Order: sequence, then structure tokens, then C-alpha cells
Amino acid sequence: MKTDELNTKIKPTWCPGCGNFGIFEALKRAIVNLKIPSSQVLVTYGIGCHGHMANFLKTNGFEGLHGRPLPLAIGAKLTNPNLTVLTSSGDGDAYSEGLNHLVAAARANHNITLLVHDNWAFSLTTGQSSPTSPLGKITKSMPRGTLETPLNPLKLALASGATFVSRGFATEVDHLSNLIAEAIKHEGFSLIDVLQPCVIFGKEFNPLWFKERIYKVEEKDLTDADRAYRLLSEENKLPIGLFYRVRKPTFWEEYGLKEPLVRKSLEKENIEGILENL
Repeated sequence: MKTDELNTKIKPTWCPGCGNFGIFEALKRAIVNLKIPSSQVLVTYGIGCHGHMANFLKTNGFEGLHGRPLPLAIGAKLTNPNLTVLTSSGDGDAYSEGLNHLVAAARANHNITLLVHDNWAFSLTTGQSSPTSPLGKITKSMPRGTLETPLNPLKLALASGATFVSRGFATEVDHLSNLIAEAIKHEGFSLIDVLQPCVIFGKEFNPLWFKERIYKVEEKDLTDADRAYRLLSEENKLPIGLFYRVRKPTFWEEYGLKEPLVRKSLEKENIEGILENL
């Protein structure tokens, strides 16, 4: 399979120069390099510029409510664990409305991959501040500059129990594609926060600004959470790469599920005993 075979007939409608193009290409390369049939891939999407990819990527897809793509992915994976399940989300989608779902998915270690298009703004709704907007960033919702301390989603994911924590950059397509492939292969909850300059509502944080601060981390002891915290706490630098990876039982394994829900009988069960205990 070639990456072009994962394109639908609908042409991407993102702004010229948008980082979504790089993320789109990186995801396709990862699927092709892992030789996963497109029929075995499900991507759930939230609401935002990233969500338009549901129209462009030829896999199973479901675009849900704002901030709610993770529950869709979790339900699909529990129903059919043979599927490769990913969630495509934005920083507003994943870290604002969807923040509780991120924490819950990490705590339970669901075997899915969350790919966040992080452009530090609610861009589809024309540029309001998001949870990751830098202090002082002038937006339509904060015309005097953003006042809240920006969220560090990777630190939060570590604290919540995520077993794969990483960061990519939208224009580093090969590097990002490798991260996505490793996340898919990982058994457990994987987060990839993708720094993605917005060419319309983040002109002061353009690709050159990012490239002056970005560097690739060496994959040393990936089980050392303290090292990951230190890397993610650096000031005026933006490390990208894989920071933390450990193998822990997934929700499926912990719960002791014996077979996919899609194979279970639809016959009625007697629940009188359960009701009596209540």
C-alpha cells in the first residue's frame, strides 16, 4: 500500500502552510510502514481544524462532539480490540472540553493512541485562547494577552499514568511518523502532542520561532519518569521525541475480558441476582 491510497477523493481544505498537512502525511506513512490494512484502522475525531481529516483519510472514521473523541475510541477498542484505534484531536478539543477524558484514558491505560494537533489556539473558531496558549499571547478572547498559565499536557499525562508520552513537530514529518508508528505498536495509552504553528492565528509563533527552540531528545532510559519531567520543564526550549514508555497491564488485561464484545451473544441474561444485591 502507498500513502496516496489513503487519500479520499476530497482534497484537504486547510490553509496553505498549515501544519495539519504534515501531520496528515506522517499518519499515512506510519500506517503504510506498519502494513496495517486501512479497513483495520479507526480514527475518531473531535471538533476543530484537525477534524476535517475525517473527510480526507481513507480509513474508518467517526467525528464526534467537541472534546469527546476519546470515549468513542475507547468504546470501539473495547468492542473490537483487533482494530488499530487512534484519536485525532486539537489542543482546544483535547485539553479543554476533553481534558477529563484524557486523564481517564491515561489512568485506565486504554490501548489507543491520542494524536493532538497543538497550535496553541482555538483556530477553527477564529483564534481564541486555548489551554496551551502562552502567557501574553493576544487572541480574540484575550485582547490584552492570555493571563492563564499554559497547561503542560505531557506532564499531566505522566501524572495521570500514561505509559507512552511524546512530542512531535508538524514539519518534522519522518520523525513524527516514527513516533506515531511506535505509539501504535505500544500496548497501552499513548499521547503524542504535536506542535503545529497556526499560520493565521499564531503568526508570532511561526515555524522559524519553533525551530530556534526545538531539539530532538535522545532515547535513553524511557522508564525514568523523573527524567521525562525534567525534559518537559526546560525553559525556552522545546524538546521533541519520546520521553517516557513503560509496559503496564492495559484496561482489557486488568478487567480480564475474555473475548471482544462483538463476539458476545445477544441473548438476554438474567440480572435478578444483581438487582437483589443492589
